[in-house]
Amino acid sequence: MPVNDGTVFAMVDAQLSSSGLLPLKIAHELGYEVVFVSNDPERYQGISNYSEIFSHCVSKVIVGDTNTSDGILRAVEGLVAGERLRALYTHCDYNLPLVAEAAAELGLPGLSPAAARIARDKLETRRVCASSGIPAPGFAHATTESEALTAARQFGFPVIVKPMTESASTGVSLAFTESEVSEHFQRIAGQQYDARGQRRRAGALIEEYALGYEVSVETVTHEGHTTLLGVTDKLLSPAPYFAELGDTFPSTLPESVTSVLARTALDALAAIGFDFGAAHTELRMTADGPRLIEINARIAGSEIAGLVELAHGIAYREQIVRMHLGERPDLSPTRSGGAASRHVRAQERGTVRAVRGVELARRIAGVTAAEVTASPGAEIAPPTSNHELYGYVLATAPTSAEAGRTADAALAQIALDVRPTSA
Repeated sequence: MPVNDGTVFAMVDAQLSSSGLLPLKIAHELGYEVVFVSNDPERYQGISNYSEIFSHCVSKVIVGDTNTSDGILRAVEGLVAGERLRALYTHCDYNLPLVAEAAAELGLPGLSPAAARIARDKLETRRVCASSGIPAPGFAHATTESEALTAARQFGFPVIVKPMTESASTGVSLAFTESEVSEHFQRIAGQQYDARGQRRRAGALIEEYALGYEVSVETVTHEGHTTLLGVTDKLLSPAPYFAELGDTFPSTLPESVTSVLARTALDALAAIGFDFGAAHTELRMTADGPRLIEINARIAGSEIAGLVELAHGIAYREQIVRMHLGERPDLSPTRSGGAASRHVRAQERGTVRAVRGVELARRIAGVTAAEVTASPGAEIAPPTSNHELYGYVLATAPTSAEAGRTADAALAQIALDVRPTSA
């Protein structure tokens, strides 16, 4: 039952997607007053459900410094003084360790600040997990171009070159030659601040390429126990980039494989001291077994949270909100099925002239959603990260394999008529 007692659920910034804003709606529907804290609220105005959520669910927007834990504490001090603040929450990668620190300072539910800091920094994740024997690609922190090239020669080509504190595959590239390593390193090292204006760690991370297919492992940890929700099959864009083109949940892989992948993820979470909330851990299965790619100390992004809900009947996002409000989560599945997402992408750079086939996609049996975010006149380009995706379809079915085929069929109906930039 809604509480309606004037206590507040405060969310600090968000992922730039319609699903990223849903915790605000969920907390409102649970009966809490909802406050949104951001250093730039206007960045969310282009999201499809922005008007609905901020008009009907958010009672107050507080503009403050969300790039420091002290700034977050100052932003919510009025709520603290009034003893109204019940939860301080984020699933935005850039704010996770800062909110964890602020929540701990206020005695509110949240992840260990130390675990949040390790998960946020890909280099620290590598170092801590390596010391615990978690299987992962070889890595080197290069602060100069010479160090980057030395590491690449040591690992053998191709190698991964990436920043250490971005999200959504931003800036991650596969380099096949020394000149590409130099180019990618210079681009990353030349940017002092990340996408949200926080100072980056100097240099770049050079990694051995884990050749194989990618999955993610979805978990929730509460009071010392980690619940495995399942393994997600991930579909990625062609080299040299790693944009997420689709997901299928639960995995279609055999249990003998998913159990090994899940065990590696659980061991990695234990290694960093993960003690509260949702985690989305990415791994690759190689010829030599699982390799940890990264730990995301939050609920799964993209449309994966919705896939978990469709496939298992779990109110996944609601339960994470409830955890931050001090409640015990109910993660018991109510059904056993499959769900899949596929994302709309550009095949070439240009200007959208027309969008076709969305209604056809929605008419396919099993499709629960089909949305295109690129309108006529929009400039689009093939994806280099998850930020260059222009819509999605969701499908559900009795099995994951059937859901995947349904999502593929729905995506095939959607066409972006593009006037190429070269024209």
